Amino acid sequence: MPVSHHDASEHLKRILSFTDAERIGALLSKKMEKLPPRVPGASLTTPESIERRWRLLSISPESRTALLSEVDLSSGELFAHNIENLIGTVKVPIGLIGPLRVNGLFAQKDFYVPLATTEAALVASYHRGALLISEAGGASTAVLAEGVSRAPGFAFNSIFDAGSFVAWAVGQLETFRKVAEETTRYGKLVDMRVTVEGNHVYLNFEFLTGDAAGQNMVTIATQAVCDYIVEQTPIKPEHFFVEANLSGDKKASAQSFQSVRGRKVTAEAVLGAELIAKRLHTTPEKMAKYWRMSALGGVMSGTIGVQGHYANGLAALYIACGQDAACVSESAVGVTRFETTSDGGLYASVTLPNLIVGTVGGGTGLPSQKACLEILGLAGTGHARALAEVAAALSLAGELSIIGALSAQQFAQAHRKRARGAEIATDNSD
Repeated sequence: MPVSHHDASEHLKRILSFTDAERIGALLSKKMEKLPPRVPGASLTTPESIERRWRLLSISPESRTALLSEVDLSSGELFAHNIENLIGTVKVPIGLIGPLRVNGLFAQKDFYVPLATTEAALVASYHRGALLISEAGGASTAVLAEGVSRAPGFAFNSIFDAGSFVAWAVGQLETFRKVAEETTRYGKLVDMRVTVEGNHVYLNFEFLTGDAAGQNMVTIATQAVCDYIVEQTPIKPEHFFVEANLSGDKKASAQSFQSVRGRKVTAEAVLGAELIAKRLHTTPEKMAKYWRMSALGGVMSGTIGVQGHYANGLAALYIACGQDAACVSESAVGVTRFETTSDGGLYASVTLPNLIVGTVGGGTGLPSQKACLEILGLAGTGHARALAEVAAALSLAGELSIIGALSAQQFAQAHRKRARGAEIATDNSD
C-alpha cells in the first residue's frame, strides 16, 4: 500500500534517529541460536501438563495466581476441547444491561443481556439504548436467512478441464449432500454455488447448522465431500484446498450483502420525539442528519456497510456467551438506517447479514459462558435463532445510543466521565 514521499521520508528519519543502517540489518537478520524449550502438552490439561508449561515462564507469583487459580488447575479438563497449551484463564468483567424488549420471530421477551468488556462506557451506552428501545415498546426483529458456507477450490490443467469438472459437479449435489451429512447429526447441505476463474473452480457449499455456529461442522463435512470428489470425479484436479478464501470466513467482504453467513437478521424500532429528548437529550431530526452525514462518510472511507459500532456490542456479547470472538470481523458488517417519521418521531433499523452465533458447541458449554446464556434464557438447543435476534436488537440499541450522544454533543463527555473517572458515576435507571 503506497505512502506519500513526505510520510516515507519522515518515517525513515524517525528510524534513523535511534539507530543506523548497519544496526537495522543486524536487527532484521536471521537468528540461528538454539531455541528455548518448546511449549509441551498440546491438548493435555492435567495439573502436571499445566505445571510443565509454567516452568518455561519467568513471572511473579502474583501474576501466576492472577492467571491460574487453584480451581483452574484442578478443573483443566473442562477446557480440553476448547484450548491447547492451557496455562490458565483471563477474567473479563461482565456488565448487565436491560431490560431489552425484543419482539421477534424467535426472541419474545424482555432480556437482561450480559456483556464482557474492558472498555469503559460501553455497557453504559448499550444499557441506555436498551432502555430507550424497551420504553418505546421494543425492537421488532426477524431472522431473514440462514446458512454457513465453506468454499473449496480445485485447480485443473486448462479451462476446458475446469468446465468439464463443473459439468460433472453440478449433477452431483444430491450425492454431495449425502456424503456431507454422514459427518454430522445436525448439519444439512442446502446449496452449492459455482465460480470459475481461469482453470480454477470454487465450489461454495452452504449448510444449515442447527443451533451451532457451525464453523467446524461445515469444515469437516466439506472435507468429506472433497475427498469424495477426488476419488470419483472423471476430471482429476491437479490439487485442491478445503477452503479457498471465497466463503468470507472471519473477514468483512463485499459478498456479505449478496448472501448470508450464519444468520441474517434485521431489527427496527420507532421512537417518539419526547422519549428521545428525555433519554438522549437530542431530537429525531438531528439524529437523522447525523445518520445521513455518517452514511456518506462511510461510503467515502470505503467501509463495507454503513454502521456506527456493531463490533463493540457484538464482541462483548460473543465473549460473554462463548461465541467465536474472531467472527466479529464478519458479524459486525451491516447497515443502519435512521429516518424521521411523519409525526416527528424516529424510525431506526439495523440489518446484519453475517451473525455467526450458536447456543450449543464451541465455548457455549464452558461454565461461565453457559451461565451467561442462562441469564438470557437461551442456553442449549432450540435457541440460536433467538440469540441472533437478540444480537441484532443489541446492535440497534448501541446505534441509537452512540448516535444520540454524537447528536447531543455528549460523546466525548461520556468517555471522559466513564473512562477517566472525572465524575462519580450514578445510577441512571430513572
